[in-house]
Amino acid sequence: MLKAVSNSRHQQAGVSLIEVLVSVVIVVLGLLGLAGLQSHATVAEMEAFQRAQALVLLQDMVDRINANRKLSMQYVTAAPLGTGNAIAACAGTIALRDLCEWQNALLGAAESSGTGAVGAMIGARGCIVRIDAQTYMVTIAWQGLSRAGMPVETCGQGAYGNDENRRTVSTIIRLALLAA
Repeated sequence: MLKAVSNSRHQQAGVSLIEVLVSVVIVVLGLLGLAGLQSHATVAEMEAFQRAQALVLLQDMVDRINANRKLSMQYVTAAPLGTGNAIAACAGTIALRDLCEWQNALLGAAESSGTGAVGAMIGARGCIVRIDAQTYMVTIAWQGLSRAGMPVETCGQGAYGNDENRRTVSTIIRLALLAA
């Protein structure tokens, strides 16, 4: 009888070590999954932040055009704003000042870190296109962190390498004809 108990102890000696190894592998796989989930969440958070920044800047320009509706034609851009690295001092007509301040905002002048402006999206570009006499389309484009579908708007097209990384937000503004 004593010998039977002794044999069963020897047969089960390695089972707990295998159980521990299997448990460690399961925990490691779970932690790797959590790390991957965290990295995806970080990318999604940055994408959402950039989209929120773009919407604020988009609404800013719409408000500027609406406030200066008599000279709305002066807001139309021949090339996208937001290119270059220099933050300019703004002067001139109201429309020129508005465009200059919008360009500075696209370059990130609203917030700085050290000597660099970091308050906007990555590679932000802004375009204003006249559709008809009272209708304009304001678009902001920026570089996303992951691939997505190609936007329909042409603002910033070709500026980010692969256009599947380009993000855009647009709005149409219709100006009412007000009697003088």
